[in-house]
Amino acid sequence: MKRAKVDVNNKWGAAIGYSRAVRAGNIIVVSGTSASGPDGVLHPGDAEQQTIVVLERIGAALRELDASIDDVVETRIFLRNMSDWEAVGKAHGSVFGDIRPATTMVQAGALIDDGLLVEIAATAILAS
Repeated sequence: MKRAKVDVNNKWGAAIGYSRAVRAGNIIVVSGTSASGPDGVLHPGDAEQQTIVVLERIGAALRELDASIDDVVETRIFLRNMSDWEAVGKAHGSVFGDIRPATTMVQAGALIDDGLLVEIAATAILAS
């Protein structure tokens, strides 16, 4: 089975040894994605804006592998604080409102950086 991947271009990609997304056949798995930038966390303290950045990054990774947000069948949302669920849910719903993938949202507590409020992973399946 042919594999394709999207590289991670941040300090954690090389240190941990993972890809942003991997496509194997018609399945694409997108790693947990956050709103970190070269100078630190983007939109500190704003879970909704961090979620928008995360979903844009997930969409970009899918496009690199000839897929789109419309192909997503599952998202997994990890929150630093469950109190951010509405803000994160609002941003998630604005992207996935008509697609309605299976979704899990849990409070994970600490993420890899104290300023990150949300991390999202996704799975997409392309029609054969």
